[in-house]
Amino acid sequence: MDLVSLIPETVFQLTRDGVVQELGTVWQHGRELLVVPILKFAVCICLTMSVMVFVERVYIGVVILLIQLSGRKPEKRYKWEEIKDDVEMGNSNYPMVLVQIPMYNEKEVYQLSIGAACALSWPSDRIIIQVLDDSTNPDIKELVQIECQTWARKGININCEIRSNRNGYKAGALKEGLKHDYVETCDFVAIFDADFQPDPDFLRRSIPYFVHNPDIGLVQARWKFVLLYAVNANECLLTRVQEMSLNYHFSVEQEVGSSTYAFFGFNGTAGVWRTATIREAGGWKDRTTVEDMDLAVRASLMGWKFVYIGDLKVKSELPSTFMAFRYQQHRWSCGPANLFRKMVLEIIKNETVNLWKKMYVIYSFFLVRKIVAHIVTFFFYCIVIPTCVFFPEVELPMWGLFYMPAVITILNAVDTPRSIHLVIFWVLFENVMSLHRTKGTLIGLFEAGGRVNEWVVTEKLGDALLKPKENNSPATKSFRERLHLLELGMGTYILVCACYDVIFGKYWYFVYLFCETTAFFVMGFGYIGTLIPPS
Repeated sequence: MDLVSLIPETVFQLTRDGVVQELGTVWQHGRELLVVPILKFAVCICLTMSVMVFVERVYIGVVILLIQLSGRKPEKRYKWEEIKDDVEMGNSNYPMVLVQIPMYNEKEVYQLSIGAACALSWPSDRIIIQVLDDSTNPDIKELVQIECQTWARKGININCEIRSNRNGYKAGALKEGLKHDYVETCDFVAIFDADFQPDPDFLRRSIPYFVHNPDIGLVQARWKFVLLYAVNANECLLTRVQEMSLNYHFSVEQEVGSSTYAFFGFNGTAGVWRTATIREAGGWKDRTTVEDMDLAVRASLMGWKFVYIGDLKVKSELPSTFMAFRYQQHRWSCGPANLFRKMVLEIIKNETVNLWKKMYVIYSFFLVRKIVAHIVTFFFYCIVIPTCVFFPEVELPMWGLFYMPAVITILNAVDTPRSIHLVIFWVLFENVMSLHRTKGTLIGLFEAGGRVNEWVVTEKLGDALLKPKENNSPATKSFRERLHLLELGMGTYILVCACYDVIFGKYWYFVYLFCETTAFFVMGFGYIGTLIPPS
């Protein structure tokens, strides 16, 4: 006879009940002594970071309002006089300008950028166009060379410089470009990425700031999201929400940093540098993926002033595909965090600039905008709030849950009134993207993994967006290619939290959680940034 059969069934039942009861007791103690305190601490940290972001946004909101009311335009704060033709001096009163166009396999836009640079209204003997082509595709490389030769035959002083390697990526190309002998004669360097097309009067509006103000090292223009005769921001929902974020960056953050003489970063393109400033600051460095910000911080610490001209706009292109946008955002979040790690002590020890400027760069520019804002958006709105539905004893104050985020959202959206009806989706989209921005920030801050110096060139589509194509539909990609597992994983977790809150919750968090779940699933299944409508 089997030994088990001799043991009454009631014994097994009592044993199972005892184990379940014991596990329940252990969980209850663990919940009270460990999980709930940790969650309450996380809430406290997130609320503290939220207050930091809120105070920063309100502060610069007040400053930009005062700037607008006072009408303090750059030409009023600095001496600016148009450079005029002089019959006696000829063109010698015009400074020598180098225009650099770094590019990498830019088949769709190389003609647009080269053509716009060659059309700049500046004496032909006082300007040099330098195309820095790092293309690895031999066909594209040949097309770029032919385009440069075509403009050279028209009398344009244009040089196509090709490296044997891509060391340092864009920073390496810009650094190598400055080593040529003909650059020694150039007083200023204008930089335009391959998808940027300046208007003909760009140099005539920007160079006078340098001529009459010897302490100015950089003039930065604003990006304008227009492609040929179409508005790039209107292509799809992805570009519309990008426009909202970038409008705030240019209209508020850049303007405040310039107007208060504090600091703002070079955007990597659509700007002009004094050649002496670049050399004095140590030149281009490839130690991070934000070589533009790196140079700007070093130059600022040496006392050079920067001017942002919001009225001077340069046409550019927004990423139209989700993967291109993801790669761009990884670089834009990982790079600043990594640069902060490398330069924070150098900034603190600097004796050239005043304490206010150092505090602004460390706290406002780097800590709050480049680190805290990303981390709190992800952990608070995508982790902590959903998790709190399982622990009703952890309460979230309404001021941190709704009032502060509402004010921050309004301050961000006010500069793009035409998209105000998309503000809810913009909030949900930003929360989803905070997953990648936080990952990039942590990688850069701790130099973790192999992606800290990853550089994926943002895909440009140029005038191809205006041409109907047969393969524009997401259906041309396989189902597996369209899946984004990180978004789907987060969406699934938030969905579980939302369902639990519907059944057992008491705070109505599920209203927000279901919306956020939808946003994660929409992006996770590849239904945004994959369809580009034909003209």
